Amino acid sequence: MKRLWFLGKSHGGLLLILALGFCLLTHSTFGLAGERASGEGAGATVLEDFGQPDGDGFPVGWEGSRSTITAKETYTIQIEDGTHFLQAKGANQRVYTKKISWDPKVQPILKWRWRVRSIPEDADLVAAVFANLDTDLVFIPVSTKYVWSARKNKGVTTDGGFFSPTEVVIRSGRQPVGEWIEEEVNAYEDFKQIHQHEPAPQAWGISLLGGPGVEIDFGTLEVSGP
Repeated sequence: MKRLWFLGKSHGGLLLILALGFCLLTHSTFGLAGERASGEGAGATVLEDFGQPDGDGFPVGWEGSRSTITAKETYTIQIEDGTHFLQAKGANQRVYTKKISWDPKVQPILKWRWRVRSIPEDADLVAAVFANLDTDLVFIPVSTKYVWSARKNKGVTTDGGFFSPTEVVIRSGRQPVGEWIEEEVNAYEDFKQIHQHEPAPQAWGISLLGGPGVEIDFGTLEVSGP
């Protein structure tokens, strides 16, 4: 201790101590900046690839909005050419997961694939993907519902009111059938525009819905930076 004290009292020792302190401060500062930078412009993160079915072929970590038991009768994981997807047949409820880690401000772009197999003649709703980015005061998800409609025009937005999500038609018509289509939305900007406030720092979850009588497949869902 005496030698260290004497070194600190000397001119050279003082310079050495100051240099070491500057190095530690610089390392800490740049380390924090690096952590922030890694979040900005982040690459793609897979939210769900349906590669983990449970014993019933239902995605692990997912639930039915009304009943998970009955949801398992209409939503099942399938595999084709080594790729997993969720198939919906005659669904009568949506399915959702909260087991995701997603900051919509850092990764605002939401992408997914879907493929319709059959649509009833009288169908309106083909399918929907819900971006649930927040909750209200009673913990009900605050969502944007991205819709494939057989009848409504692309771009039509319908206010859901107090208890239902706002619907945004991003695809219109009954075609193509049997072909995978990739969709891309800026869920963060849409949320701010529709709900007039910032979403939560971590999204509540994602929901999927097949239309009544519709047979449709949902592929991988992912998010990425702008």
